[in-house]
Formats: sequence, C-alpha cells, structure tokens
Amino acid sequence: MKIGVIGTGYVGLVQGVVLADFGSNVICMDINEERIKELDENKIPIFEPGLKEILLKNKKAKRIEFTTDIKYTIENSEVIFIAVGTPASEDGSADLHYVLNVAKEIGKYINCYKVIVDKSTVPVGTGKLVEKIIKEEIEKKEKDIEFDIVSNPEFLREGKAIGDCQRPDRVVIGYKNEKAREIMKKVYDPLYINETPFLFTNIETAELIKYASNSFLAVKISFINEIALLAEKVGANTQEIARSMGMDGRISPKFLHCGPGYGGSCFPKDTKAIVDIGKKVGEDMYVIKAAIAANEKQKRKVIEKIVEKMNGVKDKTIGILGLSFKPDTDDMRDAPSIDIIRGLVKLGAKIHAYCPEGMKEAKWRLSDIEKNIIYCSDEYTMSNDIDALVLVTEWNEFRGLDLNKIKDRMRNNFYFDLRNVHTKDKNVRNIFKYFPIGQE
Repeated sequence: MKIGVIGTGYVGLVQGVVLADFGSNVICMDINEERIKELDENKIPIFEPGLKEILLKNKKAKRIEFTTDIKYTIENSEVIFIAVGTPASEDGSADLHYVLNVAKEIGKYINCYKVIVDKSTVPVGTGKLVEKIIKEEIEKKEKDIEFDIVSNPEFLREGKAIGDCQRPDRVVIGYKNEKAREIMKKVYDPLYINETPFLFTNIETAELIKYASNSFLAVKISFINEIALLAEKVGANTQEIARSMGMDGRISPKFLHCGPGYGGSCFPKDTKAIVDIGKKVGEDMYVIKAAIAANEKQKRKVIEKIVEKMNGVKDKTIGILGLSFKPDTDDMRDAPSIDIIRGLVKLGAKIHAYCPEGMKEAKWRLSDIEKNIIYCSDEYTMSNDIDALVLVTEWNEFRGLDLNKIKDRMRNNFYFDLRNVHTKDKNVRNIFKYFPIGQE
C-alpha cells in the first residue's frame, strides 16, 4: 500500500511512522522545509517516547520518506491522509484553512482514484466540504477522476502515542462507498487481523465521535476538580472519593484525577469547537460549556490558594516543577502552568522553573515575562532560595525527589502538590507546609 501523509506535526508524523511499521510505503509531506530537513537527518522535532526508534527502523527498511513536494506525494499515493493543524479561532471554531488548502492541492494534482482521509480533527461537514473542493479542482482540469472521502479520527495521547497507534482501543472509519471501506481495512490490516475493534459508520458520525470523546473526558476532569474544591472546604478526601466512584462500572476510574485543570492540544480546542458546532445548528451545549468554565476556574483557584496560604506572593520566589501540560511530552499548548505562572507573576512573584522537556517551548510562550522567570537545569537547582514549591506536572522523576534536599535549599517551606504526587509520603507534612489538591 502506498500512503501519503500531508502534515508532519504530532499526528501526521506518528501516524506516518506507524503506518510504515505496519508495512506500507509512506511519503510524509510538509511545507516546512526545516522540519523535513531535520527528519531527513533523523532529528525528531517533537518529544515522543519510542518514535525515533521506529522511524530509524523504517527508514533503514526504506518504507518511509520525507518531502516538501505535494505534487509528488499526491501522484504517488493510493491513500492520502490529511493531518494538518486545525487550531482554534478566536471565537472557538476550528480554523480549517490548512485542511481546505490541502484539499485544493489534492484536486489540482490527483491523477487517478484515491482515498482521501481526514485525520485532522475537523467539525461535522468538513468531509463534504473537502469533497466539494476536490471536485471543483478536478472539473477545472476537465477530467473525470473518481475519489472517496473517509473520516478517520485519531485518539492519540501525547507521551503514549506510539502504543495508541499500534494498539488502539478502536479504529473509527467514516465512509460512503464500500471500495473505500475495503481499502481502509487494508491500510490497517495488522490491526484488523488482530481483532482490534473497528467502527464503520457514516462520515458525519465519525467526525463528531472525536469531539464527543474528548469533550466527555474534559467534563470528567472538570467534574472531579469541582468535587476537589468542595472536598477541601468540608474536610473530605477527593482521592478516596474518586477511587470509590471508579469502582462503579458505569463510571470507570479513568480521568478522575483532580489537579490544576486540563490543557494540551486537544481538550481546550475540541471543547470550544463542539460548542461552536452546536451554536451553528442552534443547540446550546450546556454541559460542555460548564466544563470549559470550570477548567478556567480551577486554574484561578490554584493561584488563589497559593496566595492565601503564603499571605501574598509579592517579592517571593515560586519554584515550578513541570511545565508541559502532561508528562512525557514537550507540548505546552494550553498547559495549566502557563496561566499559573502568569497569574503569580502578575501578583509580583518571581519564578524558578524546571521541566524535563517543556522549557524550550515555555521560553517563547512566556517570552513577554521572561525577566521574571529563571529556567533551571534540574529540580534541585530550581529549589535554590525559593519560598514555595509548586508541582504542576507529574513527571515520574518527580516522584523520587529527595524532599529533604529540596527543603534544605529553600528559603521557606511551602509545597503545593497540584498532582497529589506525595500525599502518601508520611514525612512530607513534617518537612513542608504541605497543600495537596482536594484534601486537607
């Protein structure tokens, strides 16, 4: 199978590498010349465990190549994945101009029957729009070339994306024609043979599944965070509440972990987008809108808690552990750390920050307040002369911290554990003025 993947961002690169590992010949295309050069030189532009090893393996086997030539990619692929970004516009709607530009290029260069796969997260109706644009471009050439549109949403978790591609919970295929369905089964043949659950449905349903899934998970996170706020005021323990809730088979324990709020490339963008989709068809998405508002409230509450317990943060130095929105990724998009740092700096605090992978991106995202932030080489350097430690992202290496060594370097001994990493450590409350989330 000859497959083209247009877009070598997070989704496109991981998808292309894994499809090559499944045995297909893959062309990964991007207009970013520097990125393609890096990939040709075996440099991985994102941090994702296991990605480089699989890339090198498939480059050696000559099953994957990288190019900036979209004409070459389209003409030499049987199946073309559109995996470009769909960032949120100011009104919350998904910005589709990258997707539609690719559709136009496909129509311009398509030379025979192909399956066009929307891998990007797109609003309902995008498949029809992509189909219309491709048809218009074909008509300009006065040719009659058939093609099919498929919606195949991704469900990748950053930090676990390789495993999610190789062993997915399910594969969703939205299609119109049986020919496209059979071709997509061949694309994912290793998964189909191994009896991975496949859902074949219409294109509109497939498009909405991704938004519905991410929005529901965001609702779960916002829900448990609101329970955590209540638990702190009444003396209850949110971890035990969540554990009990998770024992109910109807609920499941996943995504019932309180913290500083959700972030990343999907939940903030997708919740806003589904609200916008509802608005355009006259349906007000009350529950999802409430989850968005609760998530913003959670970050404000974290800042208020730090300020209250420390009796203000003006002229005090706060150490931030973990900047990326979750562990095992360098992604800083909508990371809770950004709002928390900005809020503390606005109130007069200075920041020491350390993250295993997030500092490079944090430096440009927070460049306007860079004079208030010192980026440190490790956890212990970060703790030098700080008044408070704030653990924002639960990287595994933070679980084994020498807390006494941290305390000895600090000026004061406040510790705000926003991920409840050290709640079971019997000594933590003897070492610090310790404040977890969702419990006393």
